Amino acid sequence: MSPPPGARLAATLPGRRAFLTGAASGLGLALATELARDGWTLGLLDRDAARLEAVATTLGSAGAAAVHVYAADVTDEAGFGRAVADFAARAGGLDLMVNNAGVAVAGRFEATPLADWRWALDVNVLGVVVGCRAAVPILRAQGAGLILNVASAAGFASGPQMSAYNASKAAVISITETLVQEFHGTRLRAAVAMPGFFPTNLLEAARAPADSLAAARKLMQRSNYTAGRAAADLLCACAGGRVHVVVPDRYVLLWRLKRFFPQWFLGWLPKQRP
Repeated sequence: MSPPPGARLAATLPGRRAFLTGAASGLGLALATELARDGWTLGLLDRDAARLEAVATTLGSAGAAAVHVYAADVTDEAGFGRAVADFAARAGGLDLMVNNAGVAVAGRFEATPLADWRWALDVNVLGVVVGCRAAVPILRAQGAGLILNVASAAGFASGPQMSAYNASKAAVISITETLVQEFHGTRLRAAVAMPGFFPTNLLEAARAPADSLAAARKLMQRSNYTAGRAAADLLCACAGGRVHVVVPDRYVLLWRLKRFFPQWFLGWLPKQRP
């Protein structure tokens, strides 16, 4: 039997110290749960303080060595930065930084308010930038570590009526690829997760017309993939040194089609909406 995902990743990051954003639910919580099962020390950041406290208790029971919680917003540069620095001081370092927090915006391009664009870019892009900027000096001082940025399949398969969300996730892919190059020749690594639709609570605070939300819910409901499976697959891929991690497997075909047949792909994708 192969070792659990957290143990496989710990083979390359033996300090077992991880900081995760958007950690009180969904994919963030699933990733934290996988790591807790292998005894990692966890730093959890989320806006929902009540959920965080409940999650900390659960993860402690699951096997986490220690759990530190931080109620903050990823758009708060000072607060976010202090949380990462505090965790690294308490844990004695940082091995894995997971920038997972995100929001959803949908609707026709011309109907999407500029305020919604700013919201999506502020959380999905600048939130990742702030997290990376907080983590990189710590990782450089240690000489090793991994940053996992959570984008979306929307970052490469830019479907209709999702312009703000698509653009924000494409930026996360680009940021990660830039870090990979800047880390070249060191023991620092970066990876980007590009998951397709699966059930999460991403739509709870989404800004979108009712028909767009209904279409997104249908795509989530059709999936038999879970946040737990996604977390396990992502951690295993990171343990194997992957940079671009597309899950579930059926979305890998979309990734390849877009790369090899981009013009055909742009005509085919709009026909796949539910």
